[in-house]
Amino acid sequence: MLNIVLFGAPGSGKGTQSELLIQKYGLYHVSTGDILRNEIKAQSELGKSAEKYMSKGQLVPDEVVIGILDELIRRNPDSKGFIFDGFPRTLSQGEALDTILAGHGEAISAVVSLEVEDEELIERLLKRGQVSGRSDDNRETIEARLKVYYNQTLPLKDYYDKQNKLKKIQGTGSIEEIFESIRKEIDPLVN
Repeated sequence: MLNIVLFGAPGSGKGTQSELLIQKYGLYHVSTGDILRNEIKAQSELGKSAEKYMSKGQLVPDEVVIGILDELIRRNPDSKGFIFDGFPRTLSQGEALDTILAGHGEAISAVVSLEVEDEELIERLLKRGQVSGRSDDNRETIEARLKVYYNQTLPLKDYYDKQNKLKKIQGTGSIEEIFESIRKEIDPLVN
């Protein structure tokens, strides 16, 4: 299996690039943000709990997200692989994901880190908020999300770099140029 973590700050283009990776490699898309937003829309207990955190730009507790992912992997044993979009976000989540995958006889193949400057990220997210109407795409929440990213998520780079799985990709330029840079890193991993 080809298992990819797509890593980057909010607005770095993870969703866009994950769609291209899914098409190219036939991967199962795992977007914890989408999963959680669907639960919020359905007003499930998980959704109500998640909304309390997400509306403030905070992360949903690990045990909730990890349980969802373990179940999802278990339900899709014939997948060509998974692309994790928006997870892990903390070092403990990265370790938990490694444990979950090992329990299924799998491992992370590569971590693609989309590198984008903060001002570019803020502009992208403000524009997305105007187009999509997402209430969490306002300047105050965006800045809170970036702060959370730098404080909690950035240590994952070192974690994956020590495993020789981190692939840093410049996240600015055309969608096609960015994808071509990613493809050059991923193609050698495909059997």
